[in-house]
Amino acid sequence: MNKIRISIAGGTGYTAGELLRILQQHPQADVVSVSSTSAAGKPIYTAHPDLEGIINQAFDSSPNLNVDVLFLCLGHGVSTDFLSQLQLPSSLKIIDLSRDFRLQPNTTFQGRAFVYGLPEINRTAIQSAENIANPGCFATSIQLALLPAAQAGILTEAIHINAITGSTGAGGKLSPTTHFTWRNNNISVYKAFRHQHLDEIQQSVKQLQASFIAPIHFIPMRGNFTRGIYANVYTPTSLTHEAANQLYKAFYADHPFVQVSDQEVSMKNVVNTNRCFLNVRVIEGQLYIQSTIDNLVKGASGQAVQNMNLIFGLPETEGLQLKPTML
Repeated sequence: MNKIRISIAGGTGYTAGELLRILQQHPQADVVSVSSTSAAGKPIYTAHPDLEGIINQAFDSSPNLNVDVLFLCLGHGVSTDFLSQLQLPSSLKIIDLSRDFRLQPNTTFQGRAFVYGLPEINRTAIQSAENIANPGCFATSIQLALLPAAQAGILTEAIHINAITGSTGAGGKLSPTTHFTWRNNNISVYKAFRHQHLDEIQQSVKQLQASFIAPIHFIPMRGNFTRGIYANVYTPTSLTHEAANQLYKAFYADHPFVQVSDQEVSMKNVVNTNRCFLNVRVIEGQLYIQSTIDNLVKGASGQAVQNMNLIFGLPETEGLQLKPTML
């Protein structure tokens, strides 16, 4: 088949940099345009120094729309305004990495329907989709911890989550809680019980367990590391340890990027990869799941490429066989 012609808008940020890193190794990808209003005309490697000598082209001022797929790596709340200023070809696929189109009823824009791009529950819908709303990073890690239990209909009591993310989850713009001096040797809580990804999590759980009405209590934390998410999720259960493991392993048997491990997991299992590692246990009547992903890969750009593969009929793992650096 011909290579997939790709345009990336919002090209200076972390998610765009990860997209470029992944797509450079993708055998069916042809990145023809990377645009940025703030860096137009400058070499791409000035924003992404790791790509010097690999990508020599410059940032465009606006996206090339004569392509097969447009990745939007824009800030949250920006994609809608950005798209409204463009004349979009009907054949163009859009994969949006912001939260603008993730939640009902805001999943349609100018007649374009956006499918929520979590392949572990929406693979079939993604394969026939025109446009994708890529999930959030915390949402991905936590949903993957909960989906098998939701499908089994056993989420009947409060769910408790404590999860920590690396500094790249806050994006590249400097703020009082992202600069090195504040973040280094420091851990803090933010948006306790009211994180924006809770709505995504609720929506996906109810997709599989329509009767779900229990509260989800989520304590997000900022970590003093660069990338990765580590989530601890627990809720009361009547399952045995063996039954819980069997349930999770059966659910993810045909999902190549989710590994249900019999060992405790760590972020080093997944950093720089598109994988999620889960460890499932039952302790004192609690279903306890450890879930870890790379927030920039499975939590953002890698999942976006996974969605692209599904849309264009490629193997789901194409270009995404990435190994972590364990040392």
